[in-house]
Amino acid sequence: MYISQQIAADAVNQVLSGRNLTLALPAALAAFPNATPQQRGAAADISYGTLRFYGEINAYLTCLLEKPLSDDRIYALLLVAIYQLLHDKADAFTVVNQAVHAVSQFRKPTPKQWAKGLVNAILRNFLRKKDEFAAKLAKTEVVTYSYPQWWINKLEIQYPDHWQAMLIAGNQHPPMTLRVNTKRTSIDEYLQLLERQDIVANHIGGQAVVLAKPVAVEKIPGFSDGVVSVQDYGAQLAAQLLDVKPGMRVLDACCAPGGKTGHILELADVQLTAMDSDVTRLQRVQENLDRLKLSAKLLAADAANAEWYDEQPFDRILADVPCTASGIVRRHVDIKWLRREADVTSFAAQQAKILPNLWQLLAKGGKLLYVTCSVFNEENQKQVDKFLLQHPDAKQLPLPVDTFKNVTQLHGQLIPSTAHDGFFYALLQKN
Repeated sequence: MYISQQIAADAVNQVLSGRNLTLALPAALAAFPNATPQQRGAAADISYGTLRFYGEINAYLTCLLEKPLSDDRIYALLLVAIYQLLHDKADAFTVVNQAVHAVSQFRKPTPKQWAKGLVNAILRNFLRKKDEFAAKLAKTEVVTYSYPQWWINKLEIQYPDHWQAMLIAGNQHPPMTLRVNTKRTSIDEYLQLLERQDIVANHIGGQAVVLAKPVAVEKIPGFSDGVVSVQDYGAQLAAQLLDVKPGMRVLDACCAPGGKTGHILELADVQLTAMDSDVTRLQRVQENLDRLKLSAKLLAADAANAEWYDEQPFDRILADVPCTASGIVRRHVDIKWLRREADVTSFAAQQAKILPNLWQLLAKGGKLLYVTCSVFNEENQKQVDKFLLQHPDAKQLPLPVDTFKNVTQLHGQLIPSTAHDGFFYALLQKN
């Protein structure tokens, strides 16, 4: 277990220093090339769990420390161990002993004996005083919900009837949801295929099938052949709401990694341009399309300017704009601690440039679907309202109710739940 703790502590330390977990975890794993698959899997679980409940864990650790630790690695290791003692099923005695062993394996300049004694003393003190600390911290919202206070405050103001449920939903493990390529098979046929392989699943709406238990991607029937893709149910609504028809000229702006791109092409034979500013991320889009045996014109360009535009207007535009990603924190637990309140304003400024620029590329009578994976109103309806005031040729269309089966939503804002993440949708039509 101590190797898993070491890997997780390294990943957590990197995130707390400002690095994205999708980069930090592979880097931490690379330092232990001989780790077993079980150790690597445990390290990933512990990393995600520690960051998911960092607000709570960090408060406990602060109570335990008489003064700040000078070594960030030891601090991260203690966070990892306290997470295990609070939320994991591992034996407490084993967790403490393995943490002591893990710190002894740290490379210099850590003074090993001093570090071992400190880790042992802090963790055993935690076990003795856990209930006392819990009572002391019970009314602290950052501890209760494990989000930054500014985030909690913002949701409480913007969603007075839903904020607590939204915070709790963001700390849950997301389900594994698949998108069935109905060009290749029907929902019923695919469910029968899963049943034959003893995989329990059910259809929750559209092309979405949710598995009762996660399955390794490479073991999902039909995945490698492009019969299904892994995609959150909330994200799957985008292609349906875009209302594409065969032969239409369609732009998927900010398209990477290509989940929505593939879905559009599965629903209709359209002339699709998939655009993203990041060439590396466009390669992932191409890989996704290759697996699905679909094709699109891939374009490396900035959605905030039209230098690339060929003067041929688009019938449909999917504007999946950069955002805080505050609606997908259960999948990206590091976002809660990497984001700052000022980032909301920064992303809103980017969106305010992208939306008007894409609007000029839309044909008269065409539709643009504005999408974020955020729950903050500044990035969502407030952004759309500002745009509508400045563009008299635009009107916001009501979203079709029948698209939102098993979805909790308020005027296009998906309220995060067990079934889906927190996406926002606004469908705009050009007069």
